[in-house]
Amino acid sequence: MNKAKQLQIISWGLVVVVVAMAVAVWWSERMNGGKLTVYSFFPLLGIAAFSIMWTHYISGSVRRKLGIEAKENKMYLTYSSLVVLALILLHPGLLIYQLNRDGFGLPPKSYLTVYAEPAMKLAIGFGTISLLIFLAFEFKKKFEKKSWWKFVEYAQLVAMGLIFYHGLTLGRELSVPWYRAVWFFYGISFVAAVIYNYWYDSSIKKRG
Repeated sequence: MNKAKQLQIISWGLVVVVVAMAVAVWWSERMNGGKLTVYSFFPLLGIAAFSIMWTHYISGSVRRKLGIEAKENKMYLTYSSLVVLALILLHPGLLIYQLNRDGFGLPPKSYLTVYAEPAMKLAIGFGTISLLIFLAFEFKKKFEKKSWWKFVEYAQLVAMGLIFYHGLTLGRELSVPWYRAVWFFYGISFVAAVIYNYWYDSSIKKRG
């Protein structure tokens, strides 16, 4: 089996595993005999989005370790990114829709009313900031050659950190011990992947 095929299998395998775990913990917390509502469904979308984005960084490290180009994994990057985009739009979108329908109005009023505790307000703010950063990345094809684009890429890393806190603070699923451990594994391995990717890319530039 060639290296490109190995990378594709690992990448898609990671997606299947992380989404399966997200569904499993969500199901255990939300589908225990109660009625499925927008409020009980939208958290799954956020958990899945972060989990799939995590696979991008881990797969990036695997790709570098195997010594192959990103284009060898183009299908995975394209389709998984489209799924993430849909999820990060639907996650807050469904919440905003339902809060407004229930008479709480639109953000920021609805957010401040429902999420009254300071830590929750901070987490909601982090989520909003992260969404804007992630959406900014959708303009990569148009602006990636600009000198300032690197700051957008750095901001993506910050956004991942903000979402990590967002999930820990607001996600009921994150109170489940085994999945909380998974979440911390995501965080630690994400940092390790970012460091490795930076080191690898810097080494390649020096050689070039």
